[in-house]
Amino acid sequence: MARVVVSGGAGFLGSHLCDKLIARGDDVVCVDNLITGSTDNIEHLFGNQQFTFVRHDVSQHVWVPGPVDQIMHLGSPASPIDFTRIPIQILKVGGNGTHNLLGLARQKRAEFLLASTSEVYGDPLVHPQPESYWGNVNPIGPRGVYDEAKRFAEAMTMAYHRVHGIEVRIVRIFNTYGPRMRPDDGRVVSNFITQALSNQPLTVYGDGSQTRSFCYVDDQIRGQLALLDGDHMGPINIGNDVEFTMLELAAVVIEVTNSNSDVTFVPLPQDDPARRKPDLTEATTKLSWKPEIDLKTGITRTAEYFAGILGY
Repeated sequence: MARVVVSGGAGFLGSHLCDKLIARGDDVVCVDNLITGSTDNIEHLFGNQQFTFVRHDVSQHVWVPGPVDQIMHLGSPASPIDFTRIPIQILKVGGNGTHNLLGLARQKRAEFLLASTSEVYGDPLVHPQPESYWGNVNPIGPRGVYDEAKRFAEAMTMAYHRVHGIEVRIVRIFNTYGPRMRPDDGRVVSNFITQALSNQPLTVYGDGSQTRSFCYVDDQIRGQLALLDGDHMGPINIGNDVEFTMLELAAVVIEVTNSNSDVTFVPLPQDDPARRKPDLTEATTKLSWKPEIDLKTGITRTAEYFAGILGY
């Protein structure tokens, strides 16, 4: 049993993490400013004595009274629409937010886990991407606010480890999806499912040949907890290494939703990666972890969630 601070705990991934931590007996302090998170994701936890919600922007000074054993920093907008909508907030939470939570970890002598991202690899020139790859990132492009915020956060995390002896973990998250995603978050899975449920054309960027590797949320959270509980510092990739083109994903979504949708093609966004797939050697050998949920099963569960909240 531990007392764990989760920044971004009302968000998509953070809320699932809060659930799993509480289920295994931990106490959770969820810190979220609700800029992209929602109390809808955590309302089932209100009244639980193991759960505390604090509405706060971690880009401002963070203090949590009482003992803290672990801090998991998931707080950051992470959807493409956010990169142009709130770019400065993204940079601040990656910089100031990471700094503030590392300061809390130092004061409390707590272990610190940073939720980084596959976006640190940019539009990769190495495929699949191992943790040793330094990336191909455009620092001044529209995606750069997220990519560089996470790269800086990794550097800050390692600096605190080297200078102050903080025990740290870094996870690089690859394209995760599942229930509690925002239907309008601009990511391809949520776009495709919401369009398919309403029998609208699925919007495919470019010619649809670009690839992603999609990790279901339950697998992602299980991997993060394996890293938190283990002895490996990271960075370590957590994702699914089965690669799909966007057209293949569209076909799965249409099948699962029994939709009459077809596809429509629009130009690629700037700096959109052509391929993205994790090398999972480190995760499988050092954490004894591997993904278990196949794409069709995960898309079915996610579509059922969206159908429920959208009234289909």
